[in-house]
Parts: sequence; structure tokens; C-alpha cells
Amino acid sequence: MSRPVLANADPDGFKAVVALEKHLRSVVDRDIFELVWLRASIINGCAFCVDMHSRDALRNGESVDRLLALTAWPESPLFTESERAALALTDAVTRIENGGVDDAVWAAAAQAFGDAATVQLVLAIAAINVWNRVAISTHMQSTPGRERPST
Repeated sequence: MSRPVLANADPDGFKAVVALEKHLRSVVDRDIFELVWLRASIINGCAFCVDMHSRDALRNGESVDRLLALTAWPESPLFTESERAALALTDAVTRIENGGVDDAVWAAAAQAFGDAATVQLVLAIAAINVWNRVAISTHMQSTPGRERPST
């Protein structure tokens, strides 16, 4: 069954989510942003977003080794303490059904990024969760090897 394309069915809603993404991309560190967007997409099982954000990270200079290790980041020595704090926050926010973000995870993120940047990171994680839910719900399909349009 064919599903509507968000940008066509609700252009204003689509523009609002894109505007939030653009804002967050301007305030969150680019490398951290790509890691958390890819990690949340992996957790959510969003093939479209995993494809997109893997390619974005590679274009931005991320290593294949770190991208492959992202699925098991707690066991990997390839991530810095601030990246680990961001990834732990990503896991907690994305898996909100597990009780939300516990104090230790929040404290590690706040220590690594400060209060304002931690809030921006939470918004970035929430935004990719929106995109994941849209992509999965509407059966968005990626085309391996194809460049995605810029937003």
C-alpha cells in the first residue's frame, strides 16, 4: 500500500520539522550530531535514516570503524568521553520506555556539554526520533548509493 509523502501531505508540518533540524544542526557539534542521529536510527530500526546518516557521517570524515562500532558503543574504545555521554543520552531518550533519562546519564551529559548544549542535544535526539517515526510509518525507502536531496 502506498503511503503519503509528508512534504506533500503536510508541507507546513514538514517545514517545521526541517526548521528544527536546521536550527539544531547549527548549534550541536556536527560530529556528535551525526553520531546521535545514526545511533537513534539504529535503535529504532529505521533503514532509511541509517542509510542517510551513515552516508552523511562518512562524507563528513567519520571512520568506517567507528560507524560499525556504534551498534555496540558501550563496549568500544573508539569513542571519547563526551561522545559516550551523548550516546548514553541518545539511548535513554530514544528508549524512553525504560524509565527515561536517569540522573547519572544526565549528569554525564551536562558535565560534557553544559546545561544549554545538553538541552539542545535532547532536542536533536527528539528530532531524529520524529524523523524515524515518519520514515518507518510511511515506508520511506532509501536507494543505496544514491545521494539524498539536501534539506
